[in-house]
Amino acid sequence: MIIWLSSYPKNGNTWLRSLISAYYYTNDGFFLGDQQLKNISQFPIKKYLESFKYDPGKAGDTVRLWLAAQEKINLDKKIRFFKTHNALVKIDQNDFTNQKNTLGGIYIVRDPRNVLDSMSRHFQINYDKALNVMLNEKNFIYDFKKKNDYSDYQFISSWEKNYQSWKNNKLIPTKFLRYEDLLNETFFVFKEIIEFIDKLTNNKSGFSREKAKNAVQSTSFENLKKIEETKGFGEFIISRKEKKKIPFFHLGPKNKWQENFDTKFVEKLNNIFEKNLTELNY
Repeated sequence: MIIWLSSYPKNGNTWLRSLISAYYYTNDGFFLGDQQLKNISQFPIKKYLESFKYDPGKAGDTVRLWLAAQEKINLDKKIRFFKTHNALVKIDQNDFTNQKNTLGGIYIVRDPRNVLDSMSRHFQINYDKALNVMLNEKNFIYDFKKKNDYSDYQFISSWEKNYQSWKNNKLIPTKFLRYEDLLNETFFVFKEIIEFIDKLTNNKSGFSREKAKNAVQSTSFENLKKIEETKGFGEFIISRKEKKKIPFFHLGPKNKWQENFDTKFVEKLNNIFEKNLTELNY
């Protein structure tokens, strides 16, 4: 059965996966690098669709196969974590997942003003374009490095629709958390995450304070940045102009929208996201 680690892009999913992989896939809780994250694969990707017939050149043709692919994954009756950016919605009457294949989900949301700044830098687009992306309810992503191959198609919708689809869902138990709370109270929020997972999986081994402390310490932003500098990190991208690697871990906690946008743009964002900022206590 599957436990989803879900978010809109640039909302903290990688940090969440690092913490969970350190706690559940090591003996001591220490996160050692990119290789550990491979314990938590993405869905969907081509690997899980290889036995099905679809048109890789047609965006969204895999949607109809998602449940069948999950059923095949679950044949061995193991518990698995999967990363996804997909909105928890129907697409042409096709569900992203169902209760037969899923135990639950953990969703991490982040202040949209900081998301916008991170997206602008990561995808090398200006602020206005990043904002348009975040507001696009028909938006999807895929591995753009592969030509004419939409096997990794994920329907992300808008930033708002994405988080609300998981936050308000009645389909599966979902732990909803804010990136900022995980940042400010990392150990205590992570303890809540572990307890949620252990309840879902009926794990009676109990909470390991020592492992959790090691996981928190070894996945601090400073340590993740150091790991990327010394060992590399698979989610980097290449800048279009200089053709150089753009580090995945750039500012982290130091990314503050208040210092990045002018007053007019801040006003614009506050007006657009007013309802969400209130709902999420930002």
